Amino acid sequence: MTQQRPFVIVGAGLAGARAAQTLREEGFDGRIVLFGEETERPYERPALSKGLLLRTSERDSVFVHDAGWYADHDVDLRTDTRVTALDRRSRQVTVADGQRFPYDRLLLATGSRARTLPIPGAHLDGVLRLRTLADSDRISDALVDGANVVIVGAGWIGLEVAAAARTRGATVTVVETADLPLQRVLGDQLATVFADLHRAQGVTFHFGTQVHEFQGSNRVRAVLLADGTVLAADLVVLGVGVQPNTELAEQAGLAVDNGVLVDDTLRTSDPDIWAAGDLANAHHPLLGTRVRVEHWAHALHSGPAAARGMLGQAVSYDRLPYFYTDQYELGMEYTGHAPPGSYDRIVVRGELSSGEFIAFWTARGRVLAGMNVNVWEVTGPIGQLIRSRQPVDLDRLADPTVALDSLIRQG
Repeated sequence: MTQQRPFVIVGAGLAGARAAQTLREEGFDGRIVLFGEETERPYERPALSKGLLLRTSERDSVFVHDAGWYADHDVDLRTDTRVTALDRRSRQVTVADGQRFPYDRLLLATGSRARTLPIPGAHLDGVLRLRTLADSDRISDALVDGANVVIVGAGWIGLEVAAAARTRGATVTVVETADLPLQRVLGDQLATVFADLHRAQGVTFHFGTQVHEFQGSNRVRAVLLADGTVLAADLVVLGVGVQPNTELAEQAGLAVDNGVLVDDTLRTSDPDIWAAGDLANAHHPLLGTRVRVEHWAHALHSGPAAARGMLGQAVSYDRLPYFYTDQYELGMEYTGHAPPGSYDRIVVRGELSSGEFIAFWTARGRVLAGMNVNVWEVTGPIGQLIRSRQPVDLDRLADPTVALDSLIRQG
């Protein structure tokens, strides 16, 4: 049955685009309005810090759908349009030019934005963040052979940019407040693997310090660290994390805490509104805790799950968090959820020095998460180990000659 009011999706990223696609695939024949602040049609973000910076991927490969898909499927895609207000009582959204649009069901997929640093010189040309396709274009254009590139933050984005910059011949320095890259996420043992990987490629690290000032007249020329070190810089990339775009939800009075709070159906505190992607802080029915995930796979799958919920279908979003990275010759996949303090032992299957291994984060013998490095076709068994919620023999888990499937059967 055609709805009198449209289904409205605020946020034209991967989650929003996939939600619109799912609505059509599930037979919804009412009007769909998809709002996006960027001028580009919806695209996927992984290549922004990988293939596009390396120039091994074509720019057109990042888009979720062909340019004609939206019109062909009667999806009213409104790019370069910012939704400024949400009125839950009248069930309307207002855009920047004052137009108001009614909705029957609403999906918030406004994502997140890259954090900046409130320090002198942050406004200078050449101090960039990586969040959008336009950001990736600007950074890629600046990665010329011999350029001095300073990356602030040794998280996943920072390290991927570092790998691309070194591969393209830039001189790369990474500044990080912790003692190792990815230290909080991986722990010292695994973090050292990534530090060694980048050092072997010529990356210089400054750990245990922070940026005091970006220097230059109109364009950045140097970075002054808190310990007094001055780094030459033709380009600075900030990789200091992201924050969810919750302002619209907060203004509307939805429950918000590190993202928009949703249940395992991705429904918010308002029964007519759902949230997906980076924005959603969801109760995970398997993990028994709230999880807000900022990775591609979550946007890919949570958008469709929310769409099915909007159609009244039974939904329980219990996909395990998953992400991947490619840095030089290292390829990695991570499945599960093991925040600091949740695990008591990391079990390594294989030799770290070999560059091919699997690491498992465990608690009381149960597998919480697994990271496979240059070992492939194991994400399925890793996920099954996590889902089993049963203790395993950790000595056998560490033994590469023991099939992971056999541990699952024993569990």
